[in-house]
Order: sequence, then structure tokens, then C-alpha cells
Amino acid sequence: MLCRQRIGVREGTPGMTTDEMPADITEDTVTDAVVASFAGTADPRLRECLSVLTRHLHAAVRELEPTLAEWDAALAFLTATGQKCDATRQEFVLLSDVLGVSALVENLNHRTSAGATEATVLGPFHLTESPRRELGDTIDELGHGESCVVTGHVRSVDGTPLTGATVDVWQATEDGFYDVQQPGVQPPGNGRGLFTTDDEGRFWFRTVVPAHYPIPVDGPVGTLLAGTGRGPYRPAHVHFIAAAEGHTPVTTHIFVAGSPYLDADAVFAVKRSLVREFAPVDDAAAAERYGVVNPFRHADVDLVLEAG
Repeated sequence: MLCRQRIGVREGTPGMTTDEMPADITEDTVTDAVVASFAGTADPRLRECLSVLTRHLHAAVRELEPTLAEWDAALAFLTATGQKCDATRQEFVLLSDVLGVSALVENLNHRTSAGATEATVLGPFHLTESPRRELGDTIDELGHGESCVVTGHVRSVDGTPLTGATVDVWQATEDGFYDVQQPGVQPPGNGRGLFTTDDEGRFWFRTVVPAHYPIPVDGPVGTLLAGTGRGPYRPAHVHFIAAAEGHTPVTTHIFVAGSPYLDADAVFAVKRSLVREFAPVDDAAAAERYGVVNPFRHADVDLVLEAG
């Protein structure tokens, strides 16, 4: 009786017999059936996203015809990716980065007008709140490495300085590690700072010249890179998020000119407009003015925002 009920009665349609049931789902009809199942989704954008993703995912499966073992391995990979995530590690962001999805999304969402700073990926290490710091403060709490001063302006595309803009900064050390990668070695917030521009839209801070580094390879993303013969390295860089009232925020980097891997960034983020000289400076008066040891390195960057 139980088996007959399961076969002859469909949940939600009491009394339906086998003759009244719709045709069997096949490889030719399953995609349309899944898409149709989203018809009652109240949010039209969610319905569109689910429908498009379903069609493209099913198309990939049809093209690849994975074996059951391959399908099982794919699910295990995604499960392991989720299990690797925690409060200071975002393996799914890393996966998005190495597949170029992060770069694509940033580019699609920042089709900037001429003169605006180009956007690039957020990366997996913007996981903790940057401490608020005063202009001229150091973000290097270790006191190691080559002294560096970063100066810059936040402007609108028309050249207007943006007073009171926020500039969120984070970077690796001269050894290529972020604070969240070395608890107990680096104090929380090392290499990070949240600054507010002055009346002329200026900001400046002290730091060290960051090093190039490998993205984390001790998880599923590292296994993926090893299996495809790809390198894990990123060129040396400093991250920025600049935001100002009445303007569209920009997430970007500056890359250290001459750094290794500018032509082979593991996350596809390098743009020529974002490469900056970290120029050597031998000027005792300037070093005293900035509060650093002479000689030092200096980088300058304009962060140009679009109104919107």
C-alpha cells in the first residue's frame, strides 16, 4: 500500500493517478522543468539569476558529461572549500579570484569614465575592520622592513578635491603576510588603516614596502592551482577602498613597479594604470617631515571617484 501511494499520488495533488502524472523528466526536459519551478519566485532578480545559472550550469554538464565519480569529486571540492572558510579565511573568495570571476564582476560594475581610478579585486584578506588612524600615522606596527611613505589625493573626476573622504588601506608585510595569517606574530590591525582626507582631499601614511606573496595554497584552491600547473603568486601591492559622499566608491590597488609577477598575477588584478613607482628618496629634511628614517621609499597615488 505504501509503495502504491508513493507511485500513484503526487504530493500536493491528492488523488492523482499514474495516468494523470506529467511525462517523466529526462535529460532533454530537466532544464526547462527546473527553470519553470522558479516561476513563483517573488523577487524578479532572484528568479532571473536562478534561471540563467541553471541553464548555463546544465549546458556545462551536457557538454562535459561528467561521470558519477567526477560529479562526486566536484561536490567534495565545494564542500571542502566551504569547510576551509572561517572568520579570517575566505576560501570561496579565493576561488572566485583564481577563476577570474572577481575580476570580471569588478570590471562589469566599474565601467568608469575617462580619468576615474580603475577598480580591481577586493581579495580574500579584507576580513577585519581597519583601525581608524590619523593622517601621517604608521600602519606598520612591527617596525621592520624598508620605511615607506604613501601620499595621495582623493578627487572627483572633474578634479575637485574630496574633503572628508575615507581611505581604507590594507597590505602585506615586507615578508608577504597579512596580519590575519600570522596571529601571535603580527598584532591585529597591522598593515591596515582607515584614514580621512583633509580639506584638500589629501591623505598620507607611513608603512613598509610590501612584498610579493603566494595566495594561500593549503586548501582546495591550492590543490586546484597545483593540478592545473598554475602559480599562486601575486605581485607586491597595497589595497585601497576610497569613498566620498555623492560618489561611487572604488576598490583598487597600487602595484609596486618592478615587482615579480606583474605579468602573472594569480587573481588577474593587474592593470597598467595602477602600477606605481615606490621611488627611493635620500632627503633628510623630507624624512624628518614624514617621521621616517632616511633614506626611504615614496609612492604617490590619486584616487579619482565618479559622481553618483
